[in-house]
Amino acid sequence: MRLKDKVAVITGGASGFGEVMARRFVAEGGKVMVADLNAAGAKAVADSIGDAARSIGADVTKAAEADAMIAATVDAFGKLDILVNNAGAPQFINNFEDVTEDEIDLIFNVNVKSWLLTSRAAIPHLASNGGGSIINTASVAGLRPRAGAAWYNASKAAACSLTLTMAAELAAKNIRVNALCPVAAETPLFEGVVGEITDAKRERFTATIPLGRLAVPDDVASAAVYLASDEATFMTGVLLPIDGGRTAM
Repeated sequence: MRLKDKVAVITGGASGFGEVMARRFVAEGGKVMVADLNAAGAKAVADSIGDAARSIGADVTKAAEADAMIAATVDAFGKLDILVNNAGAPQFINNFEDVTEDEIDLIFNVNVKSWLLTSRAAIPHLASNGGGSIINTASVAGLRPRAGAAWYNASKAAACSLTLTMAAELAAKNIRVNALCPVAAETPLFEGVVGEITDAKRERFTATIPLGRLAVPDDVASAAVYLASDEATFMTGVLLPIDGGRTAM
């Protein structure tokens, strides 16, 4: 029980990485608020997990909704130990100059701005609890960008830089901040990048991954459990590739 009695809020929890993180956190003894813009999806995940999970619909690009999400978590479980900033917006593969202004705004609002809003709401609760862990879902795209996703790459590079800065600033409060940097994974977000996932598209991506496959949500959830646990109490400011060796190429 590596997360026994720890309380987490996980954004983007209705599917993909976030859903599997929620299930794994509870399996490790934790309690979880499953948060997502898709309120019905978040509720379905929480209901399927059981009494250790609650749900809330939240647009984490809005300060009032981020504040309400954190407040609801503390009201439900009495404290907050872990914030997982997992909500993300993809960029459909396209040329740098052909992405619309609205698409850029959405990408940066979800992938960067939301971290300010959720973290600002969570920090007082984490600090009053003696510290805690913030885990940011960034991407290998922030470390090793590829053509066709310039604005997504840029948002994840900003996310990586922000993680390092947050780690430095929040260490005095005993709040650790780390980032997960997964490679492409078979999740709804990946479909938002490539459209329908075909064998040809899958092969195109796996050809750049030395271990020869895409990531799966359990790969990322396992790393999140570790970073959230007391086993990682001396780890902060880590940008952790979960990429099958892609950054080694």
